[in-house]
Amino acid sequence: MSEKEIVGFIKLQVPIGKANPAPPIGPALGQKGLNIAEFCKQFNAEKIDFPVGTPVTVTIAAYKDRSFSYKYKLPPMSYLIKQAINLKKGSGAPGKENAGKINKKQIKEIAEKKISDTNAYNLDACMNMVIGSAVSMGLEVTE
Repeated sequence: MSEKEIVGFIKLQVPIGKANPAPPIGPALGQKGLNIAEFCKQFNAEKIDFPVGTPVTVTIAAYKDRSFSYKYKLPPMSYLIKQAINLKKGSGAPGKENAGKINKKQIKEIAEKKISDTNAYNLDACMNMVIGSAVSMGLEVTE
């Protein structure tokens, strides 16, 4: 069996269980000639261990025969941080304006969830990535 020829990749952020043909999904898939309704049906049927509406990054491979395959990652780091500390929005001026606090235990929990989606070699490196995201959101890291 020969390998299908890939004509392009589409990377989107899609809420779990809420994929629909409206922008940005419809136009992005339509440009590659893919079946938009079929993608929405398949993606919404996925069983992902996060609440409906949680944004995830989806990479869709478009093939020459107009078929597709896709992979999804966990929610973005900023989303996981906001969920962990019940934060509505990060700081508009990080470094000047404090948006809240996050502790090392919460950082470790987020890093353990997210490590498979990162290029970190170990948990400490992934924790540093989480800390970087938290600081850029205007959060103070506590012990």
